[in-house]
Amino acid sequence: MVPDADLFDAIKQGRASVVTDHIETFTEKGIQLASGQELEADIIVTATGLKLQLLSDVVFSIDGERRDLAKSLSYKGMMFSDVPNLAYSFGYTNASWTLKADLTCEYVCRLLNHMARHGETTCMPRRDPSVEELPLLDFSSGYVLRALDVMPKQGSKHPWRLYQNYALDLFMLRFGKVDDGTMAFSRAPKPALSSGQEPPRDATSSREAA
Repeated sequence: MVPDADLFDAIKQGRASVVTDHIETFTEKGIQLASGQELEADIIVTATGLKLQLLSDVVFSIDGERRDLAKSLSYKGMMFSDVPNLAYSFGYTNASWTLKADLTCEYVCRLLNHMARHGETTCMPRRDPSVEELPLLDFSSGYVLRALDVMPKQGSKHPWRLYQNYALDLFMLRFGKVDDGTMAFSRAPKPALSSGQEPPRDATSSREAA
């Protein structure tokens, strides 16, 4: 987007041009390109681009085994296949970022409330081996294309597909089932009591005793 089209006017009048190449080195007059062309410049503004990181390159492991999240499928755009109790927020590329971020937070709260009601301690989306892998983002920007190998994949069908569509996500995340057949729930076993140790009394037991 160019306000007032001044850049396009400058290009049309021959006062500006666009060159795509690699910079070989700086020279006394400007920059030397890999093609051999020299561009004279009074001011050079460097912009090397972005390098995307997945969750700040934090290393995750499950039961002592390192897990490469780039090899997982993204579940509803917020969790990783076969990785327990881990959610992240990733907004839209074609709309306001916060629209999807808000839906994600609402869904995670629904998920936590569901687990609390049923006494569950673990939730994990189970990967469907029949689902085809697709790139996470259908986006042509260079910084995205360079990072596709370090990002998780999306799947070819629901709930692994990212539609980048607020209306569809609103229906799925705000009103769809939490226990949808893909999300697996479990509870941690109670720790064994040593000899002579009494089991802890929860708040309900204390109130009833009182």
